[in-house]
Amino acid sequence: MTSDPRTDDRLTDDYLAAGFGRRVGWGERPALLLVDPVRAYADPAADLFLDTAAEALAAMRRLAVTARDARLPVVFTAVRYAGEPAHDAPHFFRKVPGLDAFRAGGPHAGFTSVCPPGDGDDVVFKHYPSAFFGTGLHLLLRSAGVDTVVLGGFSTSGCVRASALDALQYGFRPLVVREAVADRDPGPHQANLFDLDSKYADVVTLDDACLLLAGYAAG
Repeated sequence: MTSDPRTDDRLTDDYLAAGFGRRVGWGERPALLLVDPVRAYADPAADLFLDTAAEALAAMRRLAVTARDARLPVVFTAVRYAGEPAHDAPHFFRKVPGLDAFRAGGPHAGFTSVCPPGDGDDVVFKHYPSAFFGTGLHLLLRSAGVDTVVLGGFSTSGCVRASALDALQYGFRPLVVREAVADRDPGPHQANLFDLDSKYADVVTLDDACLLLAGYAAG
């Protein structure tokens, strides 16, 4: 059985000794990025349903309310195919036929009622895991003066990880909120949070993220 990285002191010490796990910290202006909080992950009838989706969605909703109250940018993403996923993203669809759930107008393609986009939020549609790939999201954030991206969404090992990595590569400070992300299994979920926190992002708690987001309201 694979050990939980959170409780494996040997693993943590090894990474720290090698120079991993430093903090990127918060910048001058954060935005909240909620990656694919759609019904495909939240509806038990959907093939992509995640057992822990409800808890993550509640955390995302709290983040969204806090960011809106602080008048910070809030961005929602969704995978969306107007036609055939096999045409719009052929190799991705070949690897993951479950992408068919994201056809426009399908029962599981839309946002959930628990955490939908609000008035003034931006919505970005994508064909691939990263919220940044082929979407122009980096330009949208730059135009709003954003230097820090706070992430929640689905799934930790897939679209959240890809989006956090691209946020870093576009020059933003990525922060992943632990309680606001979820995956199909605890193993990949925890392993990817550990790896993100070690190399590409800061993994932070929901309470800390909300406290810090709220602090930007005065600015």
